[in-house]
Amino acid sequence: MYFHSSLAEIKLSCSMVTSWSLARMNGREMRGFNTHYRPEDIEKLTLRIKDGVGSSKYKSAEYERLQAIVEAKRQESDLIGQKVQRTLCVAKATKESAILRQHRQVWSREYLRLAKAEEKSKTDLHDFIRQMRPNSRTDTAIFSLQDYDLFLEREREAFRLATVEPVHQLRDDLCFRLGEAQHQQLIAHPSNCDQVLQQVNFVKDQQDDIIKKLHAEYLALEEEITAKGLEDYLNSTSDNLVNMEQIPEDVLDAECPYPELKDSLVQTFHSLSEKYQNRLHCLRECLQGLDRFCGWCADDHLRFQLTVGQYTHDMPNSRALYMDMLQRLFPEKNRQELIEHERMWDWQRFTQAQLRVVAHSWQRDHEELLARALVTLEEARQAHQEELELHRDRQHQQDICSRLRDRLQQWHAQQEEVARLEAAIAARRQEEEEERLKREQEKETAIRSQQREKVRQFYLKQQRRREALERRDQERLAQLRSIMEEQARRDKERVQFREEMLHRRREEREVRRLERQREEEERQNRLESLRNQVAVVAEADPGRMMGDTEAWRGRQWNVNKEFELQKPLYNINTYTDTQIVSDPRVRIEQALRQAGLHHVQYAKEVLSAVKPPKPPRRDTKSTLKF
Repeated sequence: MYFHSSLAEIKLSCSMVTSWSLARMNGREMRGFNTHYRPEDIEKLTLRIKDGVGSSKYKSAEYERLQAIVEAKRQESDLIGQKVQRTLCVAKATKESAILRQHRQVWSREYLRLAKAEEKSKTDLHDFIRQMRPNSRTDTAIFSLQDYDLFLEREREAFRLATVEPVHQLRDDLCFRLGEAQHQQLIAHPSNCDQVLQQVNFVKDQQDDIIKKLHAEYLALEEEITAKGLEDYLNSTSDNLVNMEQIPEDVLDAECPYPELKDSLVQTFHSLSEKYQNRLHCLRECLQGLDRFCGWCADDHLRFQLTVGQYTHDMPNSRALYMDMLQRLFPEKNRQELIEHERMWDWQRFTQAQLRVVAHSWQRDHEELLARALVTLEEARQAHQEELELHRDRQHQQDICSRLRDRLQQWHAQQEEVARLEAAIAARRQEEEEERLKREQEKETAIRSQQREKVRQFYLKQQRRREALERRDQERLAQLRSIMEEQARRDKERVQFREEMLHRRREEREVRRLERQREEEERQNRLESLRNQVAVVAEADPGRMMGDTEAWRGRQWNVNKEFELQKPLYNINTYTDTQIVSDPRVRIEQALRQAGLHHVQYAKEVLSAVKPPKPPRRDTKSTLKF
């Protein structure tokens, strides 16, 4: 775009230079060229320019100035581009600083929590060690544990003096030397700088050796814990269950006078254990493809867990923050790998939670079944004792046993239904989780396909709409043309009919006019003959001619009568305008009305408090109360 705009500017400048050069030509030739245009003059001028004749009369184009303009435009465009890049860099830096500030806030909160947890654990450990008391004289393990605690405390103090204290001393020494270097020249003591650098490098090497040694001890301790199986004992909760196939000794050793009842109870325990073992087996099969660290190494998985645990769900935009932190911690892994690991870790936690739920359910049902079995056995023993004591009530005892068996079967059916419902709930949750993951994967594809389909439908709709409008306009145009042609034909016939009617009416009016004129002449002739028959010859009377007429005298009498009628018919006894205006209530009401306050409660209170200039008469007061 910049290139095209530069070309356009160059063409415009060249056209302006050419016009200016032509304007500087000979005045006579210019006037002839402008006033009397001839094609041969243009041809002659072209030939003269090509042959170089009269080159002194034409001014060459200023290409240096044009090149300077182009360079100025290019520099301006470069400056704008640099400004845009700086703006982008500043926006990126602002976004990065905002994210880092949020990370620092999270870490500060996590640091305080970890510090409090560490202090609390140390306090609890020391309190536990101090509160321990030996059970007997031969119990010496408590004293050895206390001695081991003191030994670890001395070892930590020795380690701190050997590793941390030299670093602090070196830092204090360097700060002191830096303060002295501000007042003295560093060149005057070159040997001191070498000694300081040698000491710093020595401390660095020493710290590196200590860190390597600690790491080796950490690996050895981890291998020892793994070899002894303590890791599984500490971290796994679903594998440390008691043996589900074991029948409680209280039930096996209990004396039951009814072997079938005891066998039924044992079979119930076996069915309960088998049911929960099947559920545990199904859940453990889900974890066969996953190891403890979900395919990563132990350190990376531990860092992943700790990082995700710092960003709780109550934080705004927590997932985006911990994904950003994970990408910073694991730059060699892309976002898809992190999301996949997160999904596997969620699935592992969900399955482990299900294992814990199954273990808790087994423990609860086992205890409930054991309690019911003990109660049942106790009831059976009591029933057998009553049977031995009362042989005549054997049938009654059998009824009791049958009722107990029915109750046990009913409870067994209830337990099976509860287990079936819990299995169905777990299966539905698993299906919902799989469906959710599948929907998340198909969501973007569906959205894009829907957008493309919407765009295509929009263009098709626009095309159909334009075609429909074009077709409708054509039909309307044809319809209007046919209507206009029909209307023109009708108008033409109507105009012709109107002309004929107008001509006919004109002829009729002319005939009627001539007839009226003839009748008028005849009437005038008859009137003239009548006037001649009744003509009167009057005598001269100057006094009558100059005197008042009866009509004039009648008008004068009517004028005098009107003047008399304008007098008031009766006297009015009321207040004048001066008396009304002198009332303070009227003036206050006018002032309130001009101020726009005549309709508020304040105006009502003011007017009710103002008294009239004269007290009203007693006979005008009303005794009625509204």
